[in-house]
Amino acid sequence: MISQKQFEKELDRIISNAIREDVGDGDYSSLACIPKEATGKAKLLVKEDGIIAGVEMAKRIFKYVDADLKVETLINDGAKVHCGDIVFYVKGNSQSILKSERLVLNVMQRMSAIAKKTNEFVQLLEGTKTKVLDTRKTTPGIRAIEKWAVKIGGGENHRFALYDMIMLKDNHIDFCGGVTKAIKKTQQYLKDNNLDLKIIVESRSLEEIKEILAVGGVYRILIDNFNYEDTKKAVELIGNQCQTESSGGINLETARKYAECGVDCISSGALTHSVYNMDLSLKAVE
Repeated sequence: MISQKQFEKELDRIISNAIREDVGDGDYSSLACIPKEATGKAKLLVKEDGIIAGVEMAKRIFKYVDADLKVETLINDGAKVHCGDIVFYVKGNSQSILKSERLVLNVMQRMSAIAKKTNEFVQLLEGTKTKVLDTRKTTPGIRAIEKWAVKIGGGENHRFALYDMIMLKDNHIDFCGGVTKAIKKTQQYLKDNNLDLKIIVESRSLEEIKEILAVGGVYRILIDNFNYEDTKKAVELIGNQCQTESSGGINLETARKYAECGVDCISSGALTHSVYNMDLSLKAVE
């Protein structure tokens, strides 16, 4: 995984690019009717039940826009919230609050939706050893906050990008000329370039799993689009030789059954690509 320093750089890039996109050379709506020296206070209001996420990101946004804005946090990231709850108050320059408003809401609504969806998977798998993982099926440009939201919801991050873990999928294997050749070439490449990266290999059949195990040296085998019966066979076949991960269209209806097959992890792109933003608003208060 990427370092905390790299992660924070990604967050800063998201904020700066979003402000550039939304504000440009000025928030003329606020500049036109709000005095420069005016101060005010606003509350982050929850309008539907769920899991709140993005509070710490909102603080970063407020600080980026105006370091003098003050946030009073009432509810922290990861907490269950209900319609009518107030998550935080922000006070300071009124123009700065208005300049921050849409980005804060866009971020928190998206992150909260992902955290809620992830938490539904986590609760569903309670009592099993199986962990919930995200994927790279994220919104371009805001991957860092989406993966952060997964962690807030109780899930775990898969690789962050193409550079922090090796994943040999079906196309890699086919383009290379077979799974054995793909693994061996990858292991040699890592050695030649002094890279310490974990290798995950996607399997499409029990026979392919046997071939992967015969080569050895992989961190995890991705048991992709297997039915329940074959997933159980795959887990028994792999044993303790490496980690196991089920993937491929897994949803809330099927996740528990795959977990009960004994896999270490379940990955689902739905955590980030199939959510509806949580309803939140930022309202001025007296």
